[in-house]
Order: sequence, then C-alpha cells, then structure tokens
Amino acid sequence: MRLTLYTDYSLRILMYLGAKQREELTTIQDISSAYGISKNHLMKVSHELGKAGYLETVRGRGGGIRLALAPGMINIGEVVRRMEDDFYLVECFNPSGGSCPISPVCRLKGVLGKALHAYLKVLDEYTLEDLLMNRDDLRAILQERSSGARQQDAGYQDSNS
Repeated sequence: MRLTLYTDYSLRILMYLGAKQREELTTIQDISSAYGISKNHLMKVSHELGKAGYLETVRGRGGGIRLALAPGMINIGEVVRRMEDDFYLVECFNPSGGSCPISPVCRLKGVLGKALHAYLKVLDEYTLEDLLMNRDDLRAILQERSSGARQQDAGYQDSNS
C-alpha cells in the first residue's frame, strides 16, 4: 500500500500544525519552507483539509491556518480515507472490474482486500495526538528547517539585488 503525495502532504501539514500551540497561526509559506514542498501543492492540500474541517483559516494581515480540532480528535485512518483518491490496489478493485481474465476465479482480490482492511484498521487506532508524542523535537526540527530556508531565500534575494 502506498499513499499518494496528496495524503502524505495532508499528514505533514497536520503534524506541523499539531506541533505548534493550538491557537498559533502558521502560513503555508512556513510549512513549505520547513518541508521543502511547493507552496502551490500545499495550498491545494490545505484547502481540502479546511473543507474537511481539520483546519481553520484566518484571512487578512497576520492571518494563516491552524488546527480546527484538538489533535486527539483527528483520526489518522479517517484523514487517509478522506484524502486518498481510491484504494484500488489492483484493477479488479475498480468498480468497473477491470479487464483481468482471471478475475472471476481469482482469490488475490480477497487477500488484498483483507490486507487493505487491516492497514486501515491500524491507522484507525491512531490520532494526530499519537503522532505528536515527540512534539518538542518535531517543533525544533521544523523551525530549524524553516529558518534555514528563510535565510537561503534572503541570501538569494540579496545576491539578485
């Protein structure tokens, strides 16, 4: 099972925001700098997280995003289900059935279905709070990366002036 980058970025945004104080606002630029991910990609992902009720957006000068729910209320399995396009591990999982000639007698679909169910069941056992047990360490690394990226950007701008 492999998660899409969209889901990966969703989880990273949630972890970044969870590492902060709940009321503290963060910009997409800060998250982009910390992870080295395109700001445009993160805008799309954060928009979907907001529509799903995980993020709160504050507009205007000094605005940003923050968690809309306590980390203990954000279930990882639920986030993954919400953010993934589909769980078609093999073509026969697709509602159209695909074109595999052995599909009517194949037992692989049942085995993979059981594996997928177990995978999601494990994710359902965890909340964002569980992923933040090392919150101080996580915050330190993310701040360091974000600060380093801002210094590089400043250096780049100075050299182009």
